[in-house]
Amino acid sequence: MADVNRGNRPLSPFMIGPYYRPQITSISSIMVRITAIASYGVVVLAIIWLLAAATSDAAFGFVDGVLRSWFGDLLLFLFSWALWYHMLGRLRHVIWDFGYCLDLEISKKMGWGMFIGATVLAVLTAIIMAMGSA
Repeated sequence: MADVNRGNRPLSPFMIGPYYRPQITSISSIMVRITAIASYGVVVLAIIWLLAAATSDAAFGFVDGVLRSWFGDLLLFLFSWALWYHMLGRLRHVIWDFGYCLDLEISKKMGWGMFIGATVLAVLTAIIMAMGSA
């Protein structure tokens, strides 16, 4: 059996620090997973809003008031950013599944494009929603 020195090497590439330098490709992949979890938060928030509407006027008024406050606006903006980012990440994986854009430089550009695209789309969503409520 080979003598394997297991004590002097990192356990995984996710040991960010002295062993692994973050790259846009790894960060964008991790962010897709984080935004998937955030999407569940959107669903929970929608369920809370619906339950409050079904329960009483006071409960609905409280939840709706929170969602219409500056904190609610910020929360909904971040949720929309997460949804757009996750959608763009899934689209990137579909493109990769077809065998396109697998080159490292293109993958880096797609990673940056996801961050920029999600931000632009979230801002556009906020503007459209603000125009609709005016």
